[in-house]
Order: sequence, then C-alpha cells, then structure tokens
Amino acid sequence: MIWKAPEIDRRPEPDLGTERTLLTGWLDYHRDTLLHKCAGLTVDQLRTASVAPSPLSLLGLVRHMTYVERAWFRQRFAGQDLPDLFDFTADPDAEFRVETADPEADFAALRAEIAAADAAAAGRDLDEEFTMRRRDGGGDQLSLRWVYLHMIEEYARHNGHADLIRERLDGVTGD
Repeated sequence: MIWKAPEIDRRPEPDLGTERTLLTGWLDYHRDTLLHKCAGLTVDQLRTASVAPSPLSLLGLVRHMTYVERAWFRQRFAGQDLPDLFDFTADPDAEFRVETADPEADFAALRAEIAAADAAAAGRDLDEEFTMRRRDGGGDQLSLRWVYLHMIEEYARHNGHADLIRERLDGVTGD
C-alpha cells in the first residue's frame, strides 16, 4: 500500500472568545491548514520542490514547522533543554532536504511537537516573558503572547507557500 498524507478535519477559524481562545484557535486553524494542504498526496508529491533552485516542498514545510514549534514554545519560551531536530551546523536548510525523509514519521513528529508545544504553554500567562538570546550575545525580552502571534504569522506565510506548491502538484487550490 502506498502511504499518502492523511485527510484532516480542520478546526474552523474562531470568531469570538477571550484573547487566549482566539490566539490558540487561530494557531490551531493554521496548523490544520498546513496538514490539509498535504492531504492525499504521495511521498513523491510531498517531496517535490516548488521550483528550482529552491528546496522548498510541502514535506519541507512540515519539517520546518516541527522545528519551529519546538524552538519557540519549548526551547525558547519554556527553556527546555532539547536537541535541535536537524543538524543546522552542517546545513542551514537541513529541514528542507527531504530526498530520503520519511513523510509518515515527519507528520507524526509534527503532531507530537504540536502537543508538546501546547503542553509547554498550558496554564502559562500570555504576559510571561523570556529572554531570546541573539547571536551577538545580547537578548530581547519576548512574551508568550508574542510567540503565539509569531507562530500564527509563520504558519500563515508558509500556508501561502503551501497553496502554490499544491496547485503546482495537482491543480488543487483554495482554503
């Protein structure tokens, strides 16, 4: 049997609620949208790059967002001492190198990282701050609220990329 990216029932965009409800609702909507853009595609389709010379592919986006979920919620905000998922010292675009990647494992890793990210943020105040270390040795104060807003932006931007890649692969367009 040929593995295909699973179908997903996307949660709708939130209309009303507290700030936390809206932030988590929009983030969940965009998380689901990326998976929705991949639904029904084969391993080869998921690995197909958008356009030369870019290595950007739907599977690369899934792997990138797995890294981003871990980095922002767990490593940076929660301060968890976790290894990076990819060797960025050898290749700064490591998550986008998908020629031999296992999509089924990568999709499971994204779902697991989302659950862990949600757990790291659960019960924490949106105003809670952390220091984001810069390469120059300095640091910036950021809040959990900022992380949510950044993650919504990150997914929304990459979901636009996913739209174009999906249309190129099989003509499917839309939300």
